[in-house]
Amino acid sequence: MEPFVSDRTPPPILEIADAFADPVAPANFPQAILRYRNQRWADTVGLGDLTDDAWAHQFSAFPPLADNLPDPLALRYHGHQFGVYNPELGDGRGFLFAQVRDKAGKLYDLGTKGSGQTPWSRQGDGRLTLKGGVREVLAASYLEALGVKTSKLFSLVETGEQLVRGDEPSPTRSAVMVRLSETHIRIGTYQRAAALDQTENLARLIDHTVKHYHPEAEDPDMSRQASALLERVAGQVGAMIGQWMAAGFVHGVMNTDNFNLTGETFDFGPYRFLPHSDPNFTAAYFDQQGLYRFGRQPGQGLWALQQLAAALTLLAEPADLTEALKAYEPSFQTSFASHTCRLIGVKTAGSLAEDLEFLTTLYAWLTESEAPWPQVFFDWFGGPASEARATNSPSAEYYARGDFAPVRAALMGKVP
Repeated sequence: MEPFVSDRTPPPILEIADAFADPVAPANFPQAILRYRNQRWADTVGLGDLTDDAWAHQFSAFPPLADNLPDPLALRYHGHQFGVYNPELGDGRGFLFAQVRDKAGKLYDLGTKGSGQTPWSRQGDGRLTLKGGVREVLAASYLEALGVKTSKLFSLVETGEQLVRGDEPSPTRSAVMVRLSETHIRIGTYQRAAALDQTENLARLIDHTVKHYHPEAEDPDMSRQASALLERVAGQVGAMIGQWMAAGFVHGVMNTDNFNLTGETFDFGPYRFLPHSDPNFTAAYFDQQGLYRFGRQPGQGLWALQQLAAALTLLAEPADLTEALKAYEPSFQTSFASHTCRLIGVKTAGSLAEDLEFLTTLYAWLTESEAPWPQVFFDWFGGPASEARATNSPSAEYYARGDFAPVRAALMGKVP
């Protein structure tokens, strides 16, 4: 079975693979037990007709797809991890397996996690726990259902090995998973080229990213093109984080190697969803300083983009890059407002200022009252149309209190 393709040209990543990737071989696993397949997205990219047995083999042994990558590619990158620059990064337990297209010709990557060691494994075993894979199935599926831009968990295959992990009960079962995402090019990919002073490779990377993901930024002048690319990425990252905040999602590890160039949620490690609104809620037990706590996510997103801008100074004017970063804040605000209204089932006001006033009223009350986050959005979905349901909710006591009055008034003025 072949994926849908618009032509027979080589996978685009091969344009830059010599400078940004290393060919690798997948691990040999003792078993291949299919635990999850994303049939809807498999149909979208032309792989939906695989039998379960063929699927389990394809996404555990990873034989090449027809007219695709001859070998998997482990991508090279650097990144800031909890604020500290790390030049020893790269795909350490995953690789880019293939690039596929949907019927409209849109490009997607099939990338793995738990597929074995690579040159970037840093003494790690290159494996993934089954429960880690299940957690990503749940997170990606839930975020997609909430309308958050996210990578999709495409496949999860149990591999029959027993893994030992120091921070959870061991031994534990192993698995290999496959993500479907728009790109695996990260902010950290740009940081590596800049840190190594590889100006020519950085220019190639910019051209590649613009050509395949941000054609609106194309410009014959490299300096202008780099700034236009940053502006596009800033807008998309701002929109993504606005969606996170409306969904009560805490990513947990907002390192610069965990931001891709299309503003798409990926790499679900110690993520959490808020039980109630708490700006200081931290998802990762090892984030003891709360660097990536819920309330810091918007600022951390901008900080990551500033690191991308710093990498682009090799080819673009700093003043132009600073101007490009201004796209972030309005994109974040608009996304946060519109997505909140979407999740609570009401229309936006048509004025960002009015929508932000509504957000201030709603989220201040959510934080002060500690009302259950998901329950509130369920109870008041549709605004005034749901008043009777909210009155009979398990959380009705929160709505009967005086401090809810401004929220009620704001909701009553909203049209479903």
